[in-house]
Amino acid sequence: MKEKDGILSMIKLGLILAVFASVSCLVLALVNNVTAPKIKQNQIEKINSAMREFFPGEGYTFEEVKDFSPASKGTIKIESLYLAKKNGIVEGGAVQVSGPTYDTATIFAGVKKDGSIQGIKFLKLTDSPGFGLKANDSSYTLSKSKKTFYGQFEGMNASDGFTVNKTFEAISGATITSAGIGALLEEGCNCLLKEFAK
Repeated sequence: MKEKDGILSMIKLGLILAVFASVSCLVLALVNNVTAPKIKQNQIEKINSAMREFFPGEGYTFEEVKDFSPASKGTIKIESLYLAKKNGIVEGGAVQVSGPTYDTATIFAGVKKDGSIQGIKFLKLTDSPGFGLKANDSSYTLSKSKKTFYGQFEGMNASDGFTVNKTFEAISGATITSAGIGALLEEGCNCLLKEFAK
């Protein structure tokens, strides 16, 4: 009798657990359905705001490129590409690229048609606090240039490449993060420059 009661008790507990797991999955799916459009809209607003910063002034229109060459380096992914046009003529563009740093990052970089970088924005950075996160810290300045890490790229020419401590200054104690961001910029800018050449 005790053995039969034990088996029934285990079956009952298993069924209760299955019901809780099913309800939890359903609730998570509902929350995702409610929040996903808002998250996407926030991302679009961030991109539009960054495009206006990269290309200030009247008369610019921004157009997403649907057909572009993907990144050539393994885990780096070109997520989106935009062209900035004035009177129908391409003046520059921006690229959203993600990939490995010390952990991962997603950046949005604006580039003029001549290759000069208009700026970069971090959409996501999950590197170490106190080290890698300095890449997106407006209060952190580099020892040589006295600029923020991301600020040093503004005005640089993408065709010069992105080599740590040669073409740009690394964050002290976060060389892996710095090199990773350089690799993301290299791939993203190359993709944009190819698009400009079409």
